[in-house]
Parts: sequence; structure tokens; C-alpha cells
Amino acid sequence: MTTLEKARGPLRGEVTVPGDKSISHRSIMFGALAEGDTTITGFLESADCLSTIDCFRKLGISIDREEDEYRNAKKITVHGKGLHGLTAPIETLYTGNSGTTTRLMSGILAAQPFDTSITGDSSIEQRPMKRVIDPLTLMGASISSARGNGCAPLNIEGGKELKGIDYTSPVASAQVKSAIILAGLYAEGDTIVREPALSRNHTEIMLSAFGADIHNEVTDLGTASAILHPGRPLKGIDINVPGDISSAAYFIAAALVVPGSELLIKNVGVNKTRAGIINVLKKMGADITLLNEDNSQEARADILVRYSKLCGNESGKFIIGGKDIPTMIDELPVVAVLAATADCETVIRDAAELKVKESNRITSVVENLTAMGCDAEATDDGMIIRGGKPLFGANINCHADHRLAMSFAIASLVAEGPTVIQDSECVSISYPTFFEDLKSLTR
Repeated sequence: MTTLEKARGPLRGEVTVPGDKSISHRSIMFGALAEGDTTITGFLESADCLSTIDCFRKLGISIDREEDEYRNAKKITVHGKGLHGLTAPIETLYTGNSGTTTRLMSGILAAQPFDTSITGDSSIEQRPMKRVIDPLTLMGASISSARGNGCAPLNIEGGKELKGIDYTSPVASAQVKSAIILAGLYAEGDTIVREPALSRNHTEIMLSAFGADIHNEVTDLGTASAILHPGRPLKGIDINVPGDISSAAYFIAAALVVPGSELLIKNVGVNKTRAGIINVLKKMGADITLLNEDNSQEARADILVRYSKLCGNESGKFIIGGKDIPTMIDELPVVAVLAATADCETVIRDAAELKVKESNRITSVVENLTAMGCDAEATDDGMIIRGGKPLFGANINCHADHRLAMSFAIASLVAEGPTVIQDSECVSISYPTFFEDLKSLTR
């Protein structure tokens, strides 16, 4: 539990957020499947990413950690054994709260010569896995839900010969796409994953850097494909992980809502498939500038944010939906908090995926906004937020969801009275030092 108060003055200074969670996960996975060493700097040592390390150690991969003077990870070295170097674990693989680990590893494990079982915490055991079970089964894998409910634990039978497929995913999901592509590395023939919009493409960018023959194609209508031609071995590389834009989003929001604030957030990943929040907030009137842009491989930049009064269009309404949603799905809870402070009605739609995150983020966001005095309403695929009313401190039930805990920490900065965030320790899933970093800017 953490108690927070309204900011006493403007937020000013610089902040560096932890490494990108999606890229950190993949750096371990692909490094393990590569020949030779992969060295990683900027790795996110959060609970989710540590679960990925633990799983690959149990699969026979040696992973070393070099500390800096503050006992943080200076460098992670993955001693890869190639695509066929994993060995059978002696126990069930445990992924903690990490959906990325669970789903992506399912694709890898489906192609191994040994049987495995994989599961996670109570949240993971309620999250839908049929979305990866079905396409992997089409490839020839034998993967089943132990309880028959389409969720973990998953039992994966080894020794299956996989074949490439041309699969059309009903949702733009990087986890689904990546699970299929990773199985495709072992398959006979090409693997193509088609999506209604281009989901985050870290897998394609990083696998290409490791030597895989993979690329994206995007049509004029916005539909997208990831195309893998298997057969090339992966080779170990050096990876520098940029800061996570999902973590930076909370400081972007903090600077926007606290009058007089100006923050510089250093070295943030601004991959176009992830940076939708920047484009959407600019349309709402946010003063956000990208500095020192570097577009080699994973794009990154420093983000300068100044206090801004957000508002809708001439009709007094702002709509967030369509192809913007896959590029900012994890940032929607904090965007909802920003909408509560804006002088307009904000409609978030096409975001039913929020229901199957660590919590049902539609109902839980609305529940907590309402507790703080906001006029908010849940819909089938999003929410309606009628902003402009004062917010008041409240008892926040974040349902052990790290995104909610951090989002409502930002709401506390403009709320009258104390805000108490229950289960606040859940931020360790993606940003272990979040509250310390936030307090350093509000003193």
C-alpha cells in the first residue's frame, strides 16, 4: 500500500525510465536460440523479465549478470546454444505474471523434442491462451490447456514436425504473432501472420538483427503481414535496450497535468508501433517534443514534455480508436486518467483487449476514476470519460495490476486529499523503482 498526495508544485528535471519490457524479454529468448553470446545492456530487471531468465535457465541456457557500482545489472550475457540447443526442464516452467513469456515461449516449446508444461500466477491462469494454442496446433504442434478452459497451465508435447502456415489473426497482437513466428523458425516452409493492423514489431526487428529472414508488409488499407522464410541460423549480437515508452507514459502524463511542469525523459524507445500515445496526446493539445532522435534499428529519442491543457475537437469530444489502439494498448489506463483532467468528453473504443490484461482494465479503470469523482462509463469495447471535474483522493483498488497502480499514482498528483493505492508493490512487474522516481520529481 502506498499513500500519495497532490503535487505541491511543478515537476521539473530529467528522468531515465527502465529498459523496454518487450525488448528485454525478446533479447533473452532470441539470445538463447542464437549461436554464440548475446550481450544486453539496459535490460529491465523487473519481475516479468526475470521470469523469462528463470525459464531459459531451466531449459539449459547459461545467463550471466554483471553488476554496476549500484548493484544494478550493467550487462546481461546469454550464452546461446542455437535453435536446437535447449534441454528438457525437470519441472514445470513458471512465468509469474508475464503473458509475454507464457505466449512467446509456447511457440518455442512447441518445436522442441521434449515435453514441457508451462504456467504462471493466478492472473496468468485466467488469461486466454487459445489465441496461441489454435494457430500452433494448425502448424502441427500438440499443445493443450491442462484444465480444458483455454488457459494455463499448458501441456506441450515434444517431437512434432511443424509446418509453416499462412495465418490471419483476428486481432493485432504482437504476442500471438511472435508465438507463431518463433514456432516458424523450426517449421518446414514459410510462415505468414496477417493482422488487421501492424502490432508492435520488436520480434521482426530483433530477429532480423540476429540473422533471420523476416520482414513486414503493410497495405494501403493498414492491414499488415509478418513474413518469415526459415532456415537461417541465428547469431549472437549486442543489444542496447531503450527506455520503455509504457513506463515513460506516466511521466509524460505527470508533466501534462501538473501546472508549470517541464520534464525531459531520456532515451525512450519510440518505435512507431508503440508510440501511439505521443501522436494521440499531441492531437489533444499536448506540448511534446522529440529530441536527439535515433532511428537505427529500434528508434529512440529524448522526450520533452511541458504542462498542457488537454481538450477535444470543436464538438467538445475526442475519440481514440481504430488503428491507434494497438500502438498504445498498455498506455490506455494512464490516457484515461489524462482524459479525466481534460476539458472534453473522451471516448475510447475498439479496445476490448483491455478486458484480458492483468485485470479487466475497462471496469477497473472506470471503477477507480469514479471513486475519484470523475464521470466515467464502461462500454463493451472501451469507456467514455467526461472530463473537467475536480478529482479527489480515494482508496484505489488496482487489482494487483501494475498499469493501474502507476496510472492512479499520476491521478493523485492533481487530486485533493490523499490517494491510497492498494497492492502498490505490483509495480515491480514492470517498473520496480517507480514510486521512488516519481517522488524524486515531486519533492
